[in-house]
Amino acid sequence: MSTSKRSLASVNPLVETRDVIALKEKTGNLYESIVVIARRANQISVTMKEELHRKLDEFTVHGDNLEEVHENKEQIEISRIYERMANASLQAVNEFYDDKIYYRKKK
Repeated sequence: MSTSKRSLASVNPLVETRDVIALKEKTGNLYESIVVIARRANQISVTMKEELHRKLDEFTVHGDNLEEVHENKEQIEISRIYERMANASLQAVNEFYDDKIYYRKKK
C-alpha cells in the first residue's frame, strides 16, 4: 500500500467530480468502495503526518529562551511542500481508481 512521494505529489490537489458508478464497479458495492478509500486515506494521513513531524523535529530548538524566534528557510519550504500536496482523501481516491490499493473481504 505504500507509494513513493513522487506519485503522491503528482495527484491533482483540486477536488473534481467522480463517477459513482465507477466506484461501485470496483468492489460491487458503493459503500465498500468508500470504506476502502477511507481506510487508505487514514493510512496516508498518518504517514504524511509522521513524515512531516520527523522532518520538522530536526529544526526544533530545546532552549529556555522564549523571546528568540528562529526562522529557518528549509523548515518553511518543507511546510510549503506539504501544504501544496493533495489531501489524503484525494490521494486515496486516485490510488483506488488506478488500482493501486489491495483490499479483500473478510468471510
